[in-house]
Amino acid sequence: MSASRQLFGTDGIRGEAGRPPLDAATVLRLGQAAADVFLARRAGTDAAREWPTVVIGKDTRQSGDMLESAIAAGLNSRGIDVRLAGVIPTPAVAQLTRQTGAAFGVVISASHNPFADNGVKFFGPDGYKLDDAIELEIEQRLLGETVAPKGDTTIGRTGPLDHAAGRYIAAVRATVHDDATLFKGLKFALDCANGASFETSEAILRALGAEVVPFHNQPNGVNINRDCGCTHPGIISRLVLETGAHAGIAHDGDADRVLLCDETGSVLDGDELMAIGAIDLLDRGELAGQTLVATVMSNAGLDAALAAHGGRVVRAGVGDRYVMEEMRRGDFNFGGEQSGHLIYHDLNTTGDGIVAAVQLLRVMVRNGQPLSALRRVLTKYPQAQRNLRVTHKPPVESLPGVLSAIQGAEASLAGDGRILVRYSGTEPLVRILVEGADAEQIESLADTIRSAFVEAIGA
Repeated sequence: MSASRQLFGTDGIRGEAGRPPLDAATVLRLGQAAADVFLARRAGTDAAREWPTVVIGKDTRQSGDMLESAIAAGLNSRGIDVRLAGVIPTPAVAQLTRQTGAAFGVVISASHNPFADNGVKFFGPDGYKLDDAIELEIEQRLLGETVAPKGDTTIGRTGPLDHAAGRYIAAVRATVHDDATLFKGLKFALDCANGASFETSEAILRALGAEVVPFHNQPNGVNINRDCGCTHPGIISRLVLETGAHAGIAHDGDADRVLLCDETGSVLDGDELMAIGAIDLLDRGELAGQTLVATVMSNAGLDAALAAHGGRVVRAGVGDRYVMEEMRRGDFNFGGEQSGHLIYHDLNTTGDGIVAAVQLLRVMVRNGQPLSALRRVLTKYPQAQRNLRVTHKPPVESLPGVLSAIQGAEASLAGDGRILVRYSGTEPLVRILVEGADAEQIESLADTIRSAFVEAIGA
């Protein structure tokens, strides 16, 4: 993440809804700033001859309506027509932006954050998340004293994007050739996190032949991610056992993430899912460059698992858009994060929770093995993680006590492990990861580093 940006984090702009920068006035100006940047980039192209449109989708937070209206007004004031996709998963906006030829796409969501938060993120006309440079350009325009008027009085209009959810459902079904018998005889427990997938994921799985037992699919504006979804893995574990399901599927609030649970009630994290997916692609000769793209947070066991099958792991920065940037740079087609963002680049331009679930459950069907057996391809190295809430984020290099704790921990590992300390780009957290061969040792080292942060910045 560029240090120059003040508002954009690893996944758009996030914060408490109703307060700057996610108050209505600022978000209206954000719409104007984004419109000016994108329209300037369209100038002189064939697309510039067409009336510009923008697709907006949102999750189920009660603040979504306010922010949707605000950013739509800003876009309309710049002569852009807005097409509202309504409540829909984030990856659907990427797909619909490309499909409709929109100038860009907007998602109003704070993903896995509590309901009081919200956020705004953008997709370019190609369906990819924006790079740092474009976000910085939008931000600099927004943070100027004024967002100057466009110079004419052309006003856009706002209306619904017809059949938005149906288009997305059809696109996901097409990734497996609309096979209505693919999951015949299988029962899946589905946790929708009371979020954007509350209708689409169930419809997709049923259309592919599965028996689906849905949970947390009654959003009321304030219950998104509340004690449910993939940030609460114990829930899907319990639901699988209670329903006797062959597998469990859990999304986050905007459904760009997924966690799966095996038939024994044991949850698989993103690293295990990447190992299963990548080795399946390797074995079928379909993993581009024999390479999986993961992040620096992923377990080192992934490297050994891929190597055993003739593949390798390339690591990117934390954030699914950085994974995608690395995938595009190397022309790779599969990657993801430990958190459950999984990208099948041949099928979508961003992390897509239900696409990933369908592809991974398809591996289960293809191999005739349950997830409990498939997950054995990965032997994890012990990891200790600590997430500490902070009120500010001074550079780690400016904290001598923290640096000393990190250096001492690295000396204790003696090269047989690694330490990663970083601030979250979406939440007021510092994340600490210690990985090594001795589980007891790394837990102690993680606690030591955490304590150093508490002493240094009063977290």
